[in-house]
Amino acid sequence: MSFMLGMSEFIVVGILPDIAEGLNVSLTTVGGLVSLFAFVYAPATPIGASISSRFERFRTMIFLAVVFLIGNVMCAFAVGYGMLVAARIVIALISGTTVAVSMTFAPDVASARNRTKFVAWVFSGFSIASVFGVPIGTSIANAFGWRWAFHIINLLTVLLIIVMCFVLPKNHYGPKSRFLAQFFIFTEKRIWGGILAVVFGAAATYVFYTYLTPILEQQIGIAPRFIAVALSCYGVACLASNLYSGKLGDNGRGVEPLVRVRFIYVVQAAFMVVLPFAVMNAVTGCLVLLALGLFMYLQNTPSQVLYMDVAAKTHPGSMNLASSFNSMAFNIGIALGSAVGGLVTDHIGMRWLGPFGAVFALLAYLTVVWLRADMKRRQSKA
Repeated sequence: MSFMLGMSEFIVVGILPDIAEGLNVSLTTVGGLVSLFAFVYAPATPIGASISSRFERFRTMIFLAVVFLIGNVMCAFAVGYGMLVAARIVIALISGTTVAVSMTFAPDVASARNRTKFVAWVFSGFSIASVFGVPIGTSIANAFGWRWAFHIINLLTVLLIIVMCFVLPKNHYGPKSRFLAQFFIFTEKRIWGGILAVVFGAAATYVFYTYLTPILEQQIGIAPRFIAVALSCYGVACLASNLYSGKLGDNGRGVEPLVRVRFIYVVQAAFMVVLPFAVMNAVTGCLVLLALGLFMYLQNTPSQVLYMDVAAKTHPGSMNLASSFNSMAFNIGIALGSAVGGLVTDHIGMRWLGPFGAVFALLAYLTVVWLRADMKRRQSKA
């Protein structure tokens, strides 16, 4: 399911120029779909996750998958930019909730020892979509038109729903809590620290990732026929990032795993600062982008461990809501980063996206430094 969600969300990045040409709108207008998706995704995720905790999980997953299918059918048959916007809103409304509900199946399908691996693999579905789904979808779009990328997503989603009916556990309920009572978890400062770290970390990446295809074509000079290969290579780096994130999540409990990886933001910022100069050469430009892909998802599992562990100890009835925080925060970061990326592209130039991403990476580092100080204070009081 996470693979399908990732393919639907990220495919726009791969076929940005095709959609712009097909619907006769500007590149930055279509790039705004990325921001719009994230702006809807972020607030809808915690609300949807809280509501879903009241229902049986299998039926909820099937319902969400059907709505997802409807949204992608609308994308495939969009007769204008307005209809495409409406379709992306439909998909964004349920995507974060779907990830959150997926996480709640962990006790049924994975042992406690393998919990972080389960989390990493659920998130890796998005990376696998970057490795295989987006490049394949881009190739299909180049050969048959951008609508066929969504036709493929629809066919795979139908098959997925059939498989889910056979393999997902039935009659699965989590701990129940009153709707408003779940939101008391936002009184926990560590939760806010984790959310802000992910927001800034995602914003750092999406300042440039939203315009990855134009960067590869216009800045580095890769021929259009090789773009799918370049996106696939970047996706491999992202997949490695996600899977290694699972190992980083095993480094302690609570905030400790995220605190231990705080220096990745500093290194990420350094690569972003040199990006405008690296793209002047095709080889160095590609190497720097691959390095940035390796950093893209390292925070995923450590931050998810933070949310789930803190919720389990302080607000057990908010576990369903807590499972949505990573997706929510990441998409707030996507919205922020892609919006800033659009402004930089329009007013300064696409070449200078990297340094603006570096600012967000340093903000993420400072947030985790604060989490470390808070952790030390709590340990000294214990």
